Amino acid sequence: MKQVPVSPSATPGWRAWLIWSVGVAAYVLAITNRTSLGAVGVEAADRFHADASTLALFAVVQLAVYGGMQIPIGILLDRYGSRPIMTIGMVLMAAGQLTMALSPSIGIAIIARILLGAGDAAIFPAVLRLVATWFPAQRGPLMVQFTGILGQAGQLVALVPLAAFLHATSWSITFGSIAGLGVLFSILVFLVIRNHPPERGADVTVNTDTGLVQVVTSAIDTGVGIRAAWAHPGTRLAFWSHFTSPFAGTAFVLLWGMPFLTAAQGLDTAHAAGIISVYVVAGMVLGPVIGDLSRRLPYHRSYALVLPSVGLQFVAWVAVIALPGPAPLWMLYVLAIALGTGGPASMIAFDHARTHNPTHRLSTATGVTNAGGFIAALIAIFLIGLALDLQGAGTPETYSFDAFRIAFLMPVPIWLIGTVFILIERKRTRIRIGLDPERRR
Repeated sequence: MKQVPVSPSATPGWRAWLIWSVGVAAYVLAITNRTSLGAVGVEAADRFHADASTLALFAVVQLAVYGGMQIPIGILLDRYGSRPIMTIGMVLMAAGQLTMALSPSIGIAIIARILLGAGDAAIFPAVLRLVATWFPAQRGPLMVQFTGILGQAGQLVALVPLAAFLHATSWSITFGSIAGLGVLFSILVFLVIRNHPPERGADVTVNTDTGLVQVVTSAIDTGVGIRAAWAHPGTRLAFWSHFTSPFAGTAFVLLWGMPFLTAAQGLDTAHAAGIISVYVVAGMVLGPVIGDLSRRLPYHRSYALVLPSVGLQFVAWVAVIALPGPAPLWMLYVLAIALGTGGPASMIAFDHARTHNPTHRLSTATGVTNAGGFIAALIAIFLIGLALDLQGAGTPETYSFDAFRIAFLMPVPIWLIGTVFILIERKRTRIRIGLDPERRR
């Protein structure tokens, strides 16, 4: 592997911005695909005659594939670059939505979610790689936050226009139309995205801390790369930060938020959609603020940003379910804002991954990190569905306040476990990089 002592331009040109814009637009569509089932969860339950565990299985399978694909995707990105991986990802998502549009049974629908999860897994890490390749290192934290913020607009697309389109047309037309968009975007990505600036003759990995570029000319040892990435406490800190901060919001938006707000809290669909929209908007507004603070507080991000977000989510979540009856509307909006901090806080995990890994492991470490939040989310989604079923409240007709109140206790141990590991790996990371003295034995 040959080292080239150059860095991306301090002032990216129009082509860099065009490539990033197309990448972000593809990410918006990926988020729309990812959350499409959550926006129409009640309709999906009716269409497939699914109980809560089966409905949760759709999301769990999708997230399990997404999380399981993160490390392979990272390795493939390190080897082949963003353009081919993103193109394949868009094609897989289009195939998944077309299969969902035509699926006559739960089994076929699960296959559709597998395709969707596999395609979705490729998009965000590929866009992060484009940021590292086409933009200077000092812009990394803010560009990652802006990527995440704009991508979350896909949740609004799924929440309002998609649900309205479904009610105005049919299941097959709605999901078939999303599949058509996927085909168009796969073509756009292939035509516009480029792995590296034209002045370089090969794909690169970039150290976003120093700006050093390495040209990739050799195969990557998969096993060594994964083991070496995980061996660094900074990667483990990144994993647990991403594991702990966004999962509750993901579970809420991806599947259980709408049933909870309508069936358990007694809201109509419009008010429920408004609360979930506030969650999305809160994340978009807070993203630049948290991104700038992350840049200014490189050695205090866990204590100053990640853990406060986790604590705020925990308090708001427990406060709502601790009430003996439905929460007042203002408290549900506070919960949405609290959950909305999780997405921007989770982006800090990718700063950890970039900072503590050499260039040839950049996308592999990103994949390890990105898997964390989705592993936590699939655990939470499945446990909530299982808890509902065990109480005999597994279908839209039997959803109740008391059943959701108990089921929504399931995220609590996930927050606690994640917080403990963040504290442990933060200390180990600071010792590793020389900020804290090594413990005496």
